[in-house]
Amino acid sequence: MASDRLAMLEPVLRRHHREEPVLVMQPSMPPLEEYAKLLGRIWENRWLTNNGEFHQDLERGLAEYLGVPHLNLFCNGTIALLVALTMLRIDSGEVLTTPFTFPATPHVLYWNRIQPVFCDIDPRTRNLDPARAERLITSETKAILATHVYGTPCDVEAIQALADRHGLYVLYDAAHAFGVTYRGRSLASYGDASMLSFHATKLFSTIEGGALVVKSKAQHDRVNFLKNFGIRDEETVIGPGINGKMNEFQAAYGLLHLDMVGREIASRGKIAAVYQRELADVPGISLLPVAQHTEPNYAYFPIFVDAAAYGWSRDELHAALDAL
Repeated sequence: MASDRLAMLEPVLRRHHREEPVLVMQPSMPPLEEYAKLLGRIWENRWLTNNGEFHQDLERGLAEYLGVPHLNLFCNGTIALLVALTMLRIDSGEVLTTPFTFPATPHVLYWNRIQPVFCDIDPRTRNLDPARAERLITSETKAILATHVYGTPCDVEAIQALADRHGLYVLYDAAHAFGVTYRGRSLASYGDASMLSFHATKLFSTIEGGALVVKSKAQHDRVNFLKNFGIRDEETVIGPGINGKMNEFQAAYGLLHLDMVGREIASRGKIAAVYQRELADVPGISLLPVAQHTEPNYAYFPIFVDAAAYGWSRDELHAALDAL
């Protein structure tokens, strides 16, 4: 019965009921008056885009916050991932990737004329399973493109070992993983390149935007050419590029949001602790396990529904909660 299934969750809903809804995906925003001050500076400088003052400040600030040596800002994470493939000259053949991810992950392969080869996921972490990946490697395989789903680290050691054995690049879609550390390092520092998303729904936001973390100064410089039409100076274009730049309005917003992100992670951690406690004994409801050696960002809180044990499927529960 519907009432029976909802009754299992009723104590949680009742204890934490609010007259105003708590929207999981509602973006946190900096104070409007602080943003207005930065907008005033943009109006005074009349430097709206193309590596302006706020862009440079945010790029440095993010690299310092994440503890990574080289970071390039982008207009969004999808273009950043597209450029990462071009930076590494992956423009043909196959790339192993995950079927459990946002559409942008395999779509960038399509746009670069690369054949995606989908590898099944680890049922515990929901990330690409490196044990299954090795069986899919062929002479056409160029790289592994994995996603840190919900900010849970992939098995980065196993994936890197696999890539080293077969001479492959490793790229990470780290759109969910801003601020996550694994074994004391930013999760974005693993692999040959990592993409971050700063979309409005993300923990850290520039409204729209993203970044690419790379390993060397030479790669950083190459990415800057690639994201700005291949332009080196006012008279020189060194090769084909794309327009992937972040503008000053987004960068200014990001500078203010970066000051908030530590408090946002702490706040979400407290909310996650409530969910973990209250849902622990609901039959048929399970949670994503906490990864070892990891400092999470609590950006997402997925639950998993065992239809046989709970009595409803995930879709049925979603529909019932949505109707409340």
